[in-house]
Amino acid sequence: MSLSRELQVHIIQLKEIRSILNSMKNLAFMEIHKLQRFRTLQGQAVATIEQVALDFLDFYPGLAANDNNAVHVCILLGAERGFCGDFNESLINTIATEFYTGVIAIGSRLCIRQEDIVHDLIATLEGANIAEEVPAIINRLFDTLSTFHDKAPLSLQLTVVYHDHNNQISRRQVLPPSPQQSESTTHYRIPPLLNMEPGEFFASLVDHYLVAVLHEIFYISLTTENHSRLQHLEGAVNHLDDQTIKLQRKSQIYRQEEITEEIEVILLNAEFTYTN
Repeated sequence: MSLSRELQVHIIQLKEIRSILNSMKNLAFMEIHKLQRFRTLQGQAVATIEQVALDFLDFYPGLAANDNNAVHVCILLGAERGFCGDFNESLINTIATEFYTGVIAIGSRLCIRQEDIVHDLIATLEGANIAEEVPAIINRLFDTLSTFHDKAPLSLQLTVVYHDHNNQISRRQVLPPSPQQSESTTHYRIPPLLNMEPGEFFASLVDHYLVAVLHEIFYISLTTENHSRLQHLEGAVNHLDDQTIKLQRKSQIYRQEEITEEIEVILLNAEFTYTN
């Protein structure tokens, strides 16, 4: 096979790879736009629950007291798929110097690096590929937490370590909830009118909050993961385009040289025939 032909075969292969990567890039782009709607709605729900909790704790502050003997578990929220740079490595490095009783790693690409996690690994779970898979992942997380809590029936402190919307590592304590007061927080003089005991109401509120805030965090992390993937795939596609252009130019040069050689052979054969 001639050099120009070999280069043409290579160019075809690069174009096929480029088509696959470009499709993945487009899927990441569409997923980002979908997740932004999910994030907005979920953020509003979490903000409402946090405001209710602040209003309630104004009158029942003792219910939010932290247990110093609580088991501190870290939920490390990594990537399910590749093409997202140091997304998982930065998470692992972040918790390396922090203290946790144990770690629950979420995301297949993160879990294959479990040997790099210095803390005790309680469980590993697959992550979400798309927004619609998040509720199922959170249900599996709750099943894991309930199993762990049965083995160690102590109060539980949960902190999620994840990439926020600025692609910075964030730590968010989700259990017990720790809503932050702002300057706009309203303080009422009349206690809330409850139809149940304060402790029972707060326990139910915590359950609702935990579900809502985990959904919000998962949507934020998945959005950032897709942003990283989009950026890396775009770079890969541009690199393949540059390589294809270079190979096409080289192929044209080789082909011109081959045509010149063929012409020279034809002329030599014609000259040899004429002389004979």
